[in-house]
Amino acid sequence: MAMDVIDYKLYGEDMQFVEIELDPGEAAIGEAGAMMFMEDGVVMDTLFGDGSAQSKGFWNKLAGAGKRLITGEGLFTTVFQNQAPVGKKKVAFAAPYPGTIIPVNLPEVGGTLICQKDSFLCAAKGVSLGIAFQQKLGVGLFGGEGFIMQKLEGDGLAFVHAGGTLYRRDLAPGEVLRVDTGCIVALQPSVSFDIQYVGKLKSALFSGEGLFYALLRGPGTVWLQSLPLSRMANRIVMAAPAIGGSSRDQGSLLGGVATGGLLGGLLGGDE
Repeated sequence: MAMDVIDYKLYGEDMQFVEIELDPGEAAIGEAGAMMFMEDGVVMDTLFGDGSAQSKGFWNKLAGAGKRLITGEGLFTTVFQNQAPVGKKKVAFAAPYPGTIIPVNLPEVGGTLICQKDSFLCAAKGVSLGIAFQQKLGVGLFGGEGFIMQKLEGDGLAFVHAGGTLYRRDLAPGEVLRVDTGCIVALQPSVSFDIQYVGKLKSALFSGEGLFYALLRGPGTVWLQSLPLSRMANRIVMAAPAIGGSSRDQGSLLGGVATGGLLGGLLGGDE
């Protein structure tokens, strides 16, 4: 079965969504909870497995569902198909947090894309959602994504999400780029992914950058994000007094009740 060829349009800057236009009979697959709207004539269905051409037959569907479960996704894939008798119809998928949606035409990157487990947003129906095991122990233990990443295969369009600002880098053969492990969004299979110790104990303990870098070696293309979800979540926790964090305004004379200021605390009955 050939991949569906879909047209799309991106909207927004920081909180983006992608609008996909489907011809009659065309379909797109989306991550659970990512759908923003769909026009009349688009029918939503759930399929066991990843809904790709490779998942025909019970055992293939079971294998596809198992792969999704291992990568932290659900057993079922949501499919949106234009079943209107005539006319194009639209369905839209929204990014889960501030960042950038990346459209990737899989044939242009060799038919396969390796990406972090929670970055997949949607794709043309027929794109296979699989798993990619990290064969090196160091990468599995300290690479941020563990031993398992997500593998997208096919000859259609796929959309992945990067937190913050996106940076695309084409690495020449042998060219090396050291990256914070959480900033990797996706890479071509031709890129070598390894882990490197920062080198100095003092730097490891007090730099705030962690113990290890991701070492990416070309040839191939890598996509990086400036704001990993884990980094944003940590900052939110650190700034939330209600769950044990401390606000920057805490202890100030004019800080409000919500921010733990001295005057705000007195007025709020906290002192």
